[in-house]
Amino acid sequence: MRIRDLPLPVILFNLAAMLTGGCSSNTVAAAGLFNTPTPEISPITATLPATNTGIPVPPTLTATSAITLEKTTVTISAATTQGVISGQKQPPQDGTPVPTDEEGLPVSHYVYGVLGHKQYFKLGCEAAATHDWAWFFGVSINEFEFQNKLPLSDNPEVGFVGSVNSKWGQAPPYAYGVHAAPVARLLQEYGMPATAVKGYTLTQLKQQIAADRPVIVWVIGNVVGGVPWEYTAKDGSKVVVAAYEHVVIVTGYNETHIRYLNNEKYFETPTDVFLNSWKVLGNMALIAGN
Repeated sequence: MRIRDLPLPVILFNLAAMLTGGCSSNTVAAAGLFNTPTPEISPITATLPATNTGIPVPPTLTATSAITLEKTTVTISAATTQGVISGQKQPPQDGTPVPTDEEGLPVSHYVYGVLGHKQYFKLGCEAAATHDWAWFFGVSINEFEFQNKLPLSDNPEVGFVGSVNSKWGQAPPYAYGVHAAPVARLLQEYGMPATAVKGYTLTQLKQQIAADRPVIVWVIGNVVGGVPWEYTAKDGSKVVVAAYEHVVIVTGYNETHIRYLNNEKYFETPTDVFLNSWKVLGNMALIAGN
């Protein structure tokens, strides 16, 4: 198929995803929809891509911290070449009380010391982000080992779909990635309490951040719009999937923007742009605790 024969929304969506980067370790080569046959799956809705206008924001690092998960306190002071892992809250410099919204949450809050790295595998964003996320909570996970331990399936709710070295931008049954539930189950084996959730709200997300718990979220590309599809797996179950599925780690928010870590870079994007991307896969997330 020639590019000029494609519908304009599809062309715009692919260009947006290619320019903004995402799951592929080579963020420029993200043209899976152009040269790979698409499975026969029915669209649910169509959302025009929203451009992420955020710019990289460097993290602020501090010395040491104690992070509380349920009834367990994990003290973290592991030094790295980039700094020291920390989850310590950063109070206002002048000592004034933190303003809160109508729900009692801080109007802005940032989790400091979440360090990222560039994913190794083309479709390995979940394993890479899980490594960085678990490390923040004091749990050491080998990215390669974690990826290899993920079960394989044509259903991303059961296991990893396809080869982790395939091109990014496809949908099941072709190489795709994995959703939150299998990741949470495998994390339990490493002693990391984690829960996969869907339909999570912005308020719930902010509650996690305000408690100094970064959250892994399933979005499209570098937080752009996408098109959800309902795919019927071999086991007969139906699951919503989307091309250019990707994960990022949310680490902060204010009244207008969301801050997140994508591979080794920090970004801030308008809240409505974030929500438009997050909703494609049903506001899926991985949160700390059981």
